Order: sequence, then C-alpha cells, then structure tokens
Amino acid sequence: MNVSFAKKSSPYPHWEYSNPEFDSLIRIVPERGGLITEWRSEGKELLYFDLERFLDKDKSVRGGIPILFPICGDLSEGYLVGGKKYFLKQHGFARDLPWSICLTKDNLGITLKLIDSNDSRSSFPFSFTLQMDVYLKEKSLEILVKIYNQSQDSMPFCFGLHPYFKVSNLQKIKIDGLPGKCIDQTNMKVTNASDQIRILDKGVDFLSYPACSIKLFDFLSRNVIELIHQEPMDTNVIWTNPPRQMVCLEPWTSPRNSLVTGDRKLEIKPEEYIELFTTFKHDSF
Repeated sequence: MNVSFAKKSSPYPHWEYSNPEFDSLIRIVPERGGLITEWRSEGKELLYFDLERFLDKDKSVRGGIPILFPICGDLSEGYLVGGKKYFLKQHGFARDLPWSICLTKDNLGITLKLIDSNDSRSSFPFSFTLQMDVYLKEKSLEILVKIYNQSQDSMPFCFGLHPYFKVSNLQKIKIDGLPGKCIDQTNMKVTNASDQIRILDKGVDFLSYPACSIKLFDFLSRNVIELIHQEPMDTNVIWTNPPRQMVCLEPWTSPRNSLVTGDRKLEIKPEEYIELFTTFKHDSF
C-alpha cells in the first residue's frame, strides 16, 4: 500500500498520514493533546477546524477530534481516591498534554501514546499508558484505544472523543439513529431527542444511549457521516455551537460525573488493560 507519513510545517506544524489510493489523509498535532485536526476522505474535508483559535494556545480548541480522558464532561465537585479529593478540568487533561506519534506496526495507520506524568498524577493519581491506534481506511476512520493500568490499585476512568464534523448549514441536516429520549445536558432533564434535533441551529448539548449507529446527513454537501458504536463506548453526545457550522457526534464510555455517581463508570484492575473501539464512516448520497 502506497501510504505516506511525514512531518510538515504548513499551514501549521503537524504530521500527515495519507493514502493516495483513497484520496484520503489525516493531519495530527501530537504536541496539542494528540489532536487530529483534519480528516479528508475521497478528497473531501470532513472535520470543522478553527485554525485561528487553534493558533492561540490560551484558548481551548474548537475543531478536529479532541481526546477526552480520564473524564468526559465536567467533575465540579471532585472525586475521592484513598480518602483524598482530586479535581479534574472539563473533559480531563489528555487533550492538553503532549503525546508521542509513530506508525502502527503494520503501517496501516498511526499510533498516538500518552503516559502518566507529574502533571497528570497531580489530578489523577494513577500510572497508566493510553494508546490510540488510528486507521485510515477507504471511506472510514477506525480507532482502537488501549488503556493500561500500571498502578497498584484499580483505576476508574471515562474515555471519549469529541469530533467536530463540518456541515454546510445547520438548518439543512438530518440525524438518524437516535432513541426517543435523551438528557439535555444544559439542565440534566430528560427530554425528547426530536425536540433537540429541531433546534440544532440554536445550540444543543444532549446525551443519549443509541441502540444502533448514528448517521448525520448534510443535504447541501451530500455527505453522510456514520458513527458506529461498540460497547462500552456507546454513550453519545451531540453538541452544536452556532454560528459555527458544525455538529459534534461524540462517543463516550460514560456520562459526566460518573467517577462520583458510578453511572457506567469503568475500572481497570492493576496491571490489566481495556480495549475500546469506534468507527466513523463517510459516504455520499
């Protein structure tokens, strides 16, 4: 397979992995939280990415595929480990720390890796290795996550991805595959998913537990993005932030605050690991 993997400097420093056969590529900035900034499939750029905001390191990123770990959402009241309270910022620290990058062993994708540090242990007192293998396939992006607990105690965590998908017009899209009910995360009340879909252009932030894949249809570009869930990474958040013309289809393992409530909280025993899978597919209609 004629793939290319190279470090580039324009339009910003990044690594590029491309497959000319599929006219596809991804761009990654490992130093900025292992961030995938661009995904091109069949020559079409699918991700929304605010470059101006990205270049201002004092601001949070708006675009690409940020990585959420060891929590998704917020944890305002902190959590207890061994009788001591720890606090984590919104979506955890993984999206802010530098990662390493290399080719996968089969050269079919890239491997991003984050290892615990003094910075991480100050808010999350565990030794771990977080590895994310990203495979650029024809019309799809397949992601395999391995989280190793190298501590002497069980390690609680949540993991998620926060992909920003570009749309032509928030009033000209459709989302299929959602269950009837969802949780509006602005007030944490149960509501109808159909009511949320009707106000995508006003701004939404809701969580659901789909039984099947979710599809995002853009009627102007004729693109369709499909998020294929695999348990336990089958919690879904949909977020819009107008006037930005984008929709976030976010696969999470657990809802916000789960390290405190225990709701779908995951734990890895000492010296063990867990694997998580998710796939994004692209097509035209």
